Amino acid sequence: MISAFTAIDFETANGKRWSICQVGLVRVENGKVKEQYSSLVQPPNNFYWDNFIDIHGITPAMTANARTFDKVWKEMKPFIKDQNLVAHNGFAFDFHCLKQTLEHYSLAVPKYTGHCTYKIYKESLSTLCKTYNITLNHHDALSDALACAKLFNLHLG
Repeated sequence: MISAFTAIDFETANGKRWSICQVGLVRVENGKVKEQYSSLVQPPNNFYWDNFIDIHGITPAMTANARTFDKVWKEMKPFIKDQNLVAHNGFAFDFHCLKQTLEHYSLAVPKYTGHCTYKIYKESLSTLCKTYNITLNHHDALSDALACAKLFNLHLG
């Protein structure tokens, strides 16, 4: 039985998985949200593709003075290391972002147990949020992580 987990979501600046520009983390213990973490992150060279800006609305100007991933990692690591880590489409996207970004900065990838709400429900996050009446500001990393946490809680019963 899973009594604690962290829901995670990343937004990226371009097609590279290591171009994280925003992270959202939600720690859940015994079915209750205990902690939330959100941060803008300056991607390498602060380089964005326009179509990614169109998706999430994060611009180079917004991350020009943000910390790079290696600087925010210290705050994120306790949410992830040796934890149940949940993401919507995690095996296709978020877990790869985490691994590739850590490798980009020559940081060790911690052990965690991955879970994916897309694999569980087989529907898009926005569709599921409509179905289960979950508030969603889609492509805001914290909002997506909160929605994912609520869906995983529903799955756990």
